[in-house]
Amino acid sequence: MAETPDFAQTITAAYAAEGAAVDLGRGVLNGELHRDAVVQAPLAMMTRHGLIAGATGTGKTKTLQGIAEQLSAAGVPVVVADVKGDLSGLLEPGAADGPGAKRDADLGIPFEPTGFPVELLSIGGLGPGVPVRATVSDFGPQLLAKVLGANETQEASLTLVFHYADAKGLPLLDLSDLRALLTWLDSKEGKADLEGIGGLAKQTVGVLLRNLVGLETGGGNEFFGEPQLDIADLMRTAPDGRGVISCLELAAVQDKPRLFSTVLMWLVAELFETLPEEGDVDKPKLVFFFDEAHLLFDEASKAFTDSVTQTVRLIRSKGVGIFFVTQSPKDIPADVLGQLGNRVQHALRAFTPDDQKALAAAVKTYPKSDFYDVERLLQELGIGEAAVTILDEKGVPTPVVHSRLPGTRSLMDKASADLDATAKASPLWATY
Repeated sequence: MAETPDFAQTITAAYAAEGAAVDLGRGVLNGELHRDAVVQAPLAMMTRHGLIAGATGTGKTKTLQGIAEQLSAAGVPVVVADVKGDLSGLLEPGAADGPGAKRDADLGIPFEPTGFPVELLSIGGLGPGVPVRATVSDFGPQLLAKVLGANETQEASLTLVFHYADAKGLPLLDLSDLRALLTWLDSKEGKADLEGIGGLAKQTVGVLLRNLVGLETGGGNEFFGEPQLDIADLMRTAPDGRGVISCLELAAVQDKPRLFSTVLMWLVAELFETLPEEGDVDKPKLVFFFDEAHLLFDEASKAFTDSVTQTVRLIRSKGVGIFFVTQSPKDIPADVLGQLGNRVQHALRAFTPDDQKALAAAVKTYPKSDFYDVERLLQELGIGEAAVTILDEKGVPTPVVHSRLPGTRSLMDKASADLDATAKASPLWATY
């Protein structure tokens, strides 16, 4: 192990940035905070994607909130998924004597209570927020299969249905359109239309129609339809130059994880399809925080996972960064995890044999450290502390550091404002 006097110098040099950077706190060694051990991530490297992980109650959401604040302040639009409603606090300044102020005083960082420009969104108007909708055609067969819980055979059948609709110029706007088309293709006349390109098994159509019933009553009728969200509305800046934080309020659909996780992936896919190539950028065009990321990959087909992997790999060149937020790195497929250059790992618990395996797997994803036993560190981190490693401006992984993260400038709680009234006051409300 290296001597303590070398610690602050080593960490500050490793995490130095010539351009703008996101503050990720101050280093801690042997229980001692080193205010001069500055931990930060270059703003330009936020397109190299990231992971915010840790057990429940370790501070993941507040880490997300703090990073989103700094990105907004730097003029970068942000999209966050607010699963429990906590992130609505971004709207309002934190208390001058609150936990954020106390944390920054501990770190020697000036604290200024600040509210941020937030656009509240909701899935199809379920909950407070401007309704987000998509047409069935635009959502596509692969994402729809994920929402429906379809197997690979049923997914292939959906792909055939979408191909037929496209070839015939049939618009699939909402679920009633899809139901009508499936019913037609299962009829004598419809079956004849499909003979040249394969066919649909009656049993498969029956399963899809039954699954549609569950989707229709589980938020699908509200989400699928027009007007569809214009992805450019996620990439706005406020009049003062700060990036708008689009906050997708999901508290009303917490019991529909398959729906909201796939809707989040649709937003990412829309960004990928819509945005031009940018190459390397001084700052991201947008950063997307994918909370409860494990839900995206639950029971996902190989084709779906491969599609997500490709999107994550290629969207960086569009100037977009994606941060996956989940409990353990093992929740993310290895091919996706390998593309996440910025890691903020909160504490992991190891109470069971499965926990021990997850911990051991997490340790293997980190660079070796001269200062820490990483396995021990990951179990001893306090609330609001994390093991951090990022890509520096040369794209090289930095040494692992035990960092005490900054407090948030905005409210560390649900906003006190009437969220429904706030959403209806938005200029987007009349459009959607």
